[in-house]
Amino acid sequence: MNPLREELTRICGTPYVLHEPVQLMTYECDALPHLREMPALVVLPGTAAEVQSVVRACARHAVPFVARGHGTGLSGGALPVPGGVVIGLARLNRVLEIDLPNQRVTVEPGVTNLEITKQVAPQGYYYAPDPSSQQVCSIGGNVAENSGGAHCLKYGFTTHHVLEVEAVMPDGEMVRIGSTTPDAPGPDLLGLVIGSEGTLAVVTKVVVRVLRKPETVQTLLAAYNSISEAGSAVSEIIAAGIVPAAVEMMDSLAIKAAEAAVHPNFPPADTVLIVELDGPAPEVRELFAVVEAICRRTGATTVDVAQTDEHRMRIWRGRKAAFAAMGRIAPNYYVQDGVVPRTKLPEVLGRIADLSRRSGLGIGNVFHAGDGNLHPLICYDAEIPGQAELAEEVAGEILTYCVEAGGSITGEHGVGMDKRDYMPRMFSDDDLDVMQKLRDAIDPLRLCNPGKVLPTPRLCGEVPGPYRAHPVERAGLAERF
Repeated sequence: MNPLREELTRICGTPYVLHEPVQLMTYECDALPHLREMPALVVLPGTAAEVQSVVRACARHAVPFVARGHGTGLSGGALPVPGGVVIGLARLNRVLEIDLPNQRVTVEPGVTNLEITKQVAPQGYYYAPDPSSQQVCSIGGNVAENSGGAHCLKYGFTTHHVLEVEAVMPDGEMVRIGSTTPDAPGPDLLGLVIGSEGTLAVVTKVVVRVLRKPETVQTLLAAYNSISEAGSAVSEIIAAGIVPAAVEMMDSLAIKAAEAAVHPNFPPADTVLIVELDGPAPEVRELFAVVEAICRRTGATTVDVAQTDEHRMRIWRGRKAAFAAMGRIAPNYYVQDGVVPRTKLPEVLGRIADLSRRSGLGIGNVFHAGDGNLHPLICYDAEIPGQAELAEEVAGEILTYCVEAGGSITGEHGVGMDKRDYMPRMFSDDDLDVMQKLRDAIDPLRLCNPGKVLPTPRLCGEVPGPYRAHPVERAGLAERF
């Protein structure tokens, strides 16, 4: 038994240190399965103190480590590092405190997103961020990726609902970041950690803000003959000064997949638009009438207004099943994630449709139309030689379209390993160097989820693990800044 494995076994116990190849296979990828790497060890701590001891042990042995939640990430953010340790946080799954007078809930990182709402729903509260994977994704992963969801247009992302975290730094120091008081003084270190994709710390506790359930929720589904018509409806709704809780769009391929999987009874259409308003009943009633009129005026062939909670849930079941449902119509698919300005949606979606024809690969589109966050689903068959590589090329070209339209290479899935080489398309060398120097200031040994987000190698000797001096540096002919 190697010394690190022996030490980790003393910390967590024999059943919670995995080393057999068949055990490690579970952890070789996240939900982006075409990127795989076998870790040397997987350790499953059961408390924050054990996480701290594990990180300290990795630091002493100069072994890189990757924190992992429930493995639902879509950018390879939890991809193991060769020779490294995966720290699985699924056992840290306790709801520690519910403080409704202050609208706060304290949880461990392995708690699922939906569990917070389940805990507070009887008292009339809920947790707003709602990724499609909310039944299974972990709060720790949401913090790492700054996850959003269908209702992000009105309610924002994870960063808008996290007040404080407890985290283990790369050297093993335990810190509290953030504040339960509003507008805490000092730099926004909490904002630095949220969305850092596990490259700065391992989060062991999260204090989130919960909201009162709105008095009224109204939802409609409008069917259109084209994405451009549906896009016009979105533009008119926003221009009218209305901020819906959610504005979602699905194209014909995504509709077909959802129907095959969960039977939401969507009407036959090129595009469906889902609009949801919530808030005080008189306000929602007045604004919803305006939204319905806009949908009809912009060419909707059908406007289906949810009459009951079950009807509303059926509409959302069809939308939230879209990713997994693509398995019904293609052996494999690649989920991409990019952002464009709302006004550029028709242009970029047109380019994606042309790309689909040129490549021969079907591309389903499911997206948060309100904030221009695209989630193209690229269908392929891994058994056909070259198709997996072609799907990657197609995904990369879509990111180029997003950047050229003035958008971003990611909205909520993160950069991870999948998109790190596209970072220079958005950021200058100086920008990337500043990001690297910030990471080095916090993690000088580069042990905390190395190789993710930033394109590597950016500097001589930049590989996962401790710094390796270049031969010319060892010879005294150069120095490291």
